Amino acid sequence: MQISGAQMVIEALIAEGVDTVFGYPGGAIMNVYDEIYKQDSFQHILTRHEQAAVHAAEGYSKASGKVGVSMITSGPGFTNAVTGLADAYMDSIPLVVISGQVPMSLIGTDAFQEIDAVGISRSCTKHNYLVTDAKDLPRILKEAFYIARTGRPGPVHVDIPKDVTAQIAEFDYNVELDLETYKPHVKGNPRQIKKAMEAIANAKRPVFYLGGGIINSNAAYEVRDLVHTTGIPAVETFMARGTLSYDDDLLIGMLGMHGSYAANMAMSETDLVIALGARFDDRVTGKLSEFAKNAAVIHVDIDPASISKLVHANYPIVGDIKNVVNEMLKLSSMVDSNNYEPWRETIENFAQLHPLTFHEDSENIKPQWVVKRVGELLGDDANISTDVGQHQMWTAQFYPFTRPRQFISSGGLGTMGFGFPAAIGVKAAVPEKTSINFTGDGSILMNCQELMTAVEKKLPVINIILNNNFLGMVRQWQTLFYDKRHSETDLSVQPDFVKLAEAFGGIGYRVSTKKEFDAALKEAVERNIVAFIDVKVERFENVMPMVPSGGSLFNMMLLEKKESK
Repeated sequence: MQISGAQMVIEALIAEGVDTVFGYPGGAIMNVYDEIYKQDSFQHILTRHEQAAVHAAEGYSKASGKVGVSMITSGPGFTNAVTGLADAYMDSIPLVVISGQVPMSLIGTDAFQEIDAVGISRSCTKHNYLVTDAKDLPRILKEAFYIARTGRPGPVHVDIPKDVTAQIAEFDYNVELDLETYKPHVKGNPRQIKKAMEAIANAKRPVFYLGGGIINSNAAYEVRDLVHTTGIPAVETFMARGTLSYDDDLLIGMLGMHGSYAANMAMSETDLVIALGARFDDRVTGKLSEFAKNAAVIHVDIDPASISKLVHANYPIVGDIKNVVNEMLKLSSMVDSNNYEPWRETIENFAQLHPLTFHEDSENIKPQWVVKRVGELLGDDANISTDVGQHQMWTAQFYPFTRPRQFISSGGLGTMGFGFPAAIGVKAAVPEKTSINFTGDGSILMNCQELMTAVEKKLPVINIILNNNFLGMVRQWQTLFYDKRHSETDLSVQPDFVKLAEAFGGIGYRVSTKKEFDAALKEAVERNIVAFIDVKVERFENVMPMVPSGGSLFNMMLLEKKESK
């Protein structure tokens, strides 16, 4: 059928089964927004900032497993969105971000709200397009969704000049995809898989190193089967939280800079690392030359560029995690789990020597207590988003995650301001679960305008502000490594968060006792509206354990023993 480029965008979204779009209109994308007005096949959620539109799409995608969609205009509309694109690129989140552009005749003339969007997005997207003819739109949009969700997922940017959205051309979305240079390798090499299983069978101290690729490939339950069948202990990266349930006997914990003592020591003492969908990030490995230095490495990843990029893989396997793990399960009879009993006992000794804990306080609220308490009260009934900082690490350490896609956070880029808009996207994707955002008094102000989005669209996100009047994580580093020179991290001058929430039509609570917190959380959940819970917590609490940047995993700074009175 002959339709306009703007109509093609709508028809493509419908054909892809999109039910939610996050965006912000402007001049260059106006033709598309006019068509949004005319349709009722999907909902459009108007955020109050373009960065938030992309973060909300990220949250939607992380919680649902679907491709997130965001729509923005040219110039500052696009530059505002770049942080979201970069964040999605670092965390391998499938997005299609559609931006308007000035008309073709004005490109290169420094026109009003012109920016080289495809040039800017090239380094922070999996792929990008500048559409120069409406007849190419069906193919480009279909390719965009395919590229975003296949292989190693990621954001795809489609930039459409305004005159192209007005052009009339033939729309046929049944066009065959022919991407000669893009052929994701999803099946692992059978011989390599067999060799890997032989290595596992012969190992004395193997460890599963579980990464975020497991979540992206929807392989968590297959991985659970493999872990339990082999009896091999497992550590999770920050991005893999929820792969195993928090109460799984074989889960050692999170590893890395703020990982548990047991997890970091297990990785330091292992003789075989079985890496599934992990990329050996610097926050995980610490000093590379000391990382698992006595271990062979099995590395399974769908992205061949990730394998042996940082750590040499003795058994490289390129393929989709779910497919490879299913093939490993077929050979699991080769492995005798009884062989690892001494190793499991060693790890249990590590866990008992320095358990992941904190010093309770009967009077003051510790931030770790808040996280644990929410877990006790809501548990599996909540999806958990975070901003970035100390609260993020405490959440990863202490929340009792029971399932994949329960934990939504900014990992690779570490984007403050991510949590609230992401939690809005999470609530839009999974409305039956309570959407909690753990945030800090620094992070929450970076996208607090999204209170209006959440209130207007009746997306009741509960924001729990762990308020220590500091830019907490930076303050911690300044305390530990800069001789307590707290340069520009004191946030003692703050807004009234209760009044701020109320001004937008939400509800606010200020709590300073555990009893007050319980009551506030209970009421916020029952009233089912957007909420800020401002929790006054211990100002100088540190996230422990901690591996100093560039240090070895086995040289951790640990929680100091509390002196008995």
